[in-house]
Amino acid sequence: MDKVTALNKKIRVILVTDGDKVAQQAVENIGSSLGLRCISASGGNPTPIGGKKIVELLKTVPRDPVLVMFDDKGREEKAEGERALEYVANHPDIEVLGAVAVASNTHCIHGVHADACIDCQGHVIDSSVDKKGEIKKKNACDCEPVITGDTVDVLNDVEVPVIIGVGDIGKMDKHDDLSRGAPITRKAIEEILERSGIDYVR
Repeated sequence: MDKVTALNKKIRVILVTDGDKVAQQAVENIGSSLGLRCISASGGNPTPIGGKKIVELLKTVPRDPVLVMFDDKGREEKAEGERALEYVANHPDIEVLGAVAVASNTHCIHGVHADACIDCQGHVIDSSVDKKGEIKKKNACDCEPVITGDTVDVLNDVEVPVIIGVGDIGKMDKHDDLSRGAPITRKAIEEILERSGIDYVR
């Protein structure tokens, strides 16, 4: 099998709503350890390339699933990362398996409902988490986790089967440190793979 496109099927991707230098290194390392591909060129703060270029790169990968990063650099409005994500998620040649929704301190945003979150201790929970990966106190109206971050609102406008919320990738007060293999982010990606019924390197 030379290329994913040679299989005459959609390219399966996992969206990651963070792309700064620390997040990029974490995502690349996790991808390698799980036997997944990663579009390294999508890393950046903000996302340095558009959705069209990302799709072109996705069509060159030898196998999927593929991890793709998106980052709005803290901007409240729809910026580079969200526009690129929207293009990729809506492309007819792409199948979105899920998204890792990353919490931040950005204000004036709606947030996105998550199917589950991974807290800073690595537990799969049905509560929201903040940038540090700590559990946020539930309000009376909270029936499912909500992640607020600068690049997550667009997930409400595209089809994403599984959304897993986490704190700041590669950080979370060192709970997700790169020296530890970014275990919280890795768990979130594994959760998406498992819920999608996809085998991966354990």
